[in-house]
Amino acid sequence: MFTALLATKENGTHSVDVTAIDHSTLADSGVLIKVDYSTINYKDALAVTAAAPIVRTYPLVPGIDLAGTVEESDDPNWSVGDKVVVNGWGMGEGHSGGLAQYARVPGSFLVKLPQSMTTRHAMAIGTAGYTAALCVDALEAQGVTPDDGAILVTGASGGVGSVAVALLAARGFSVAASTGKPDAADYLKRLGASSIVDRNTLSEAGKPLQAEQWAGVVDAVGGNTLANACAQTRYGGVVTACGLAESASLPATVMPFILRGVILRGVDSVMAPSEPRLSAWARLARDMNLDLLETMVTEIDLSDVCDVAPDVLAGKITGRLLVDVNR
Repeated sequence: MFTALLATKENGTHSVDVTAIDHSTLADSGVLIKVDYSTINYKDALAVTAAAPIVRTYPLVPGIDLAGTVEESDDPNWSVGDKVVVNGWGMGEGHSGGLAQYARVPGSFLVKLPQSMTTRHAMAIGTAGYTAALCVDALEAQGVTPDDGAILVTGASGGVGSVAVALLAARGFSVAASTGKPDAADYLKRLGASSIVDRNTLSEAGKPLQAEQWAGVVDAVGGNTLANACAQTRYGGVVTACGLAESASLPATVMPFILRGVILRGVDSVMAPSEPRLSAWARLARDMNLDLLETMVTEIDLSDVCDVAPDVLAGKITGRLLVDVNR
């Protein structure tokens, strides 16, 4: 038996509780991982609260992230004692995930933990930070450099935004951090932001084309904010879109794309193949200041997850939520 956060549904009612479950409830095959840490991301909060139909099968352990040690493996690529990290791949949706002391997943889900990182570091980063790294990779792959101008990061005080600010600053970019939290300004400047943008200046409907400001954008919120970010991006600039914390809609026109050659680049972290995953984690190992990372982290227990999930959805959390699944 081991401890897990388990989502169940009875008579149409979704509930989530910390409980003891048996190893027989896990998948029949794959790599058995003794989990050290997990995280709470926006999607996890949706799953826990049932604010969206994230959980597709019951009973199920939520959690799209985990980091820990291999205890059993039927995959020749993985050996007992390997330190690993898993992000996405449908964990916490159709496959039991990381908010438990054990998980069993296919070997293809695993990434070897970079030597410079502990499992705590990996989950302080989590899917949010890994997604931020994918966005920075995408900007640079499209040729965006620090000499091209400032990068706008929306939702900057959240998990994706915080890591994106730190990674971009480490690469020498000037970063404009958009937030709706005035008291987060000092936090964001410690991470490397050069300037702070009031979220309200982006969240209302704006003109199809606006003054050119940004060489690139990392957007985790969608909606009017993403539309305005596109309208403000310089000729030939690149906008990466990876989230919908504000809205899943995009109330924009084609004008930034056909008149300024702006590139809108979608970034998916859930089903990304091995190569971009490895590249993202290599970037994190190289560019993420681990002491700075620690300043982003609030550590909680499994028993705290249900209480904090509504605050995640309401945008009240600054930085990253790290879950110690063993206490």
